[in-house]
Amino acid sequence: MSISVRDTAIVQNIAIKPRLDVVDVIKHIFKIKKAYINKDSIRMASHKPFIIILPGLGYALQTGFAIACPINISFYTDRLNPEANISTISTDGNYTWNHQFFIPIISNIWTIGNKIDFQGDWRYYKYPSITYGLGGYTTLNKNEVMDYSYVKIHQTALKNVAPDLLIGGGYALDYHWNVTDFDPNSDVSDKTMNKIPSKSVSSGPTFNLLYDTRRNMNNPQPGYYLNFIYGYNLHALGSDDNYQNILIDARSYIKFPASSNNILALWDYTWLTFGGQTPYLDMPSTGWDTYANMGRGYIQGRLRGKDLVYFEAEYRMHLMPSDLIGAVIFANMESVPEFATNKFEKIFPAGGAGLRLKANKYSNVNFSIDYAIGLGNSRGFFFNLGEAF
Repeated sequence: MSISVRDTAIVQNIAIKPRLDVVDVIKHIFKIKKAYINKDSIRMASHKPFIIILPGLGYALQTGFAIACPINISFYTDRLNPEANISTISTDGNYTWNHQFFIPIISNIWTIGNKIDFQGDWRYYKYPSITYGLGGYTTLNKNEVMDYSYVKIHQTALKNVAPDLLIGGGYALDYHWNVTDFDPNSDVSDKTMNKIPSKSVSSGPTFNLLYDTRRNMNNPQPGYYLNFIYGYNLHALGSDDNYQNILIDARSYIKFPASSNNILALWDYTWLTFGGQTPYLDMPSTGWDTYANMGRGYIQGRLRGKDLVYFEAEYRMHLMPSDLIGAVIFANMESVPEFATNKFEKIFPAGGAGLRLKANKYSNVNFSIDYAIGLGNSRGFFFNLGEAF
């Protein structure tokens, strides 16, 4: 039985620098005999999915405490190629203290040779929550409680046209219904409609361009990522109005210092809408990126506007040679335009620190615990299975 290039890499990694994860710690505590590492077990580790399931209690500013079950499934569709990108499927079913229920299913699946990338973001929300209105002059103590159901179906296929460069397209549906505005006379309500409607639909095709030199999106090492998405929501496809949106998601991962394994990660997230009336709940807003990680330091939905610009820097440090425990420090800033002037007038900074615990050493997934502080006494803990970006 032959050993693949990736298997050989794993053997070398084990021989040169033993890495540990939570499973190794549990085996040590309960004195469970470690499996003998031979070529067969290494092959099994390299070609079978790496599955992480962490049922238990969760917490977020917008949900309070929750019964949660985050799951991460990582695997290689091309295990013979050391340059193959890892594929992932993640979900995180939650029932929260605030009577919210939501289940996202987010997938990123690469075919052999990194030739095609299938990206999916499917989710269902039953989501009583708080909204703060439009613009940057809103405050935490002036808010409006609302409730709604939400289905999101975003599916994209991209084809490789050059090394690490892919072009493709897809379809995006955002459907909100049973929207209940508990205080329609509040000054927080969407000023463009006086009252947030009970239903809204955004539906249309997307054009996507992706440049991605990362090999493992769970925990990116030195590399670059640029995702450009242009969406055209069409009344002919069920959208409430013909309007367009552009999303630019750019990230850099730099070894710093160059002789270390520490990473300086930079993230720019620009979200624009134009050409028509964007439904209130589909407007760019804090924490409504794919993995709900944008804007640590603020509650989800804290800022909302026709556009949003965001920047974050995070320094990721290894605290143990085994890579079992790490730490991060980070700072971010975001801004949305004012409704009356359509100008960016106020910047919301935030910052914090966190710890990392290796959940799986093969897929390189960390369990993340962060604490962040923003303006206006906004602060809290943020949990994640994987890095923030």
